[in-house]
Amino acid sequence: MKQKEELFNQIRNGSSQSVENLLENNPNFLETKDERGSTPLLLAAYYGHEDIVELLLSKGAQVDALDGSGNTALMGVCFKGFTSIAQKLIDAGANVSQKNAMGATCLIYAVTFNRKDIAELLLKKGADASVKDARGKTAMDLVLEQGNKEMEEILKKY
Repeated sequence: MKQKEELFNQIRNGSSQSVENLLENNPNFLETKDERGSTPLLLAAYYGHEDIVELLLSKGAQVDALDGSGNTALMGVCFKGFTSIAQKLIDAGANVSQKNAMGATCLIYAVTFNRKDIAELLLKKGADASVKDARGKTAMDLVLEQGNKEMEEILKKY
């Protein structure tokens, strides 16, 4: 149990070498979950530790694993704005149209938090802009509510 906690602490701290060592000794930790239901990949992506994301993906981490709220690693980076990690997750096969427990998608997060580069990346990779969240709102509905003309133009292109 202590080593599992240590793994998550080292991910939060961004220590890729420590994470690699812990996984060498405990390969079953690759898909273990913390108290919030996050896997190592989810946590590394959320914290923006690209090197750890690459390490975990190279070891076979499930790219679309869900946390306790039904969020994926890709959703986390869409919220946080880590474009290069979003690209790596998509290249690893992440589902760009996955919905969480509230019906939100990666694209809904990207437009809500004005992550233009990520929104465009998701749309290029086939994200479904017509998906409605639990409140019945699409990505475009949210953009129009925000009055975000630049994001509106990005969505209209696809």
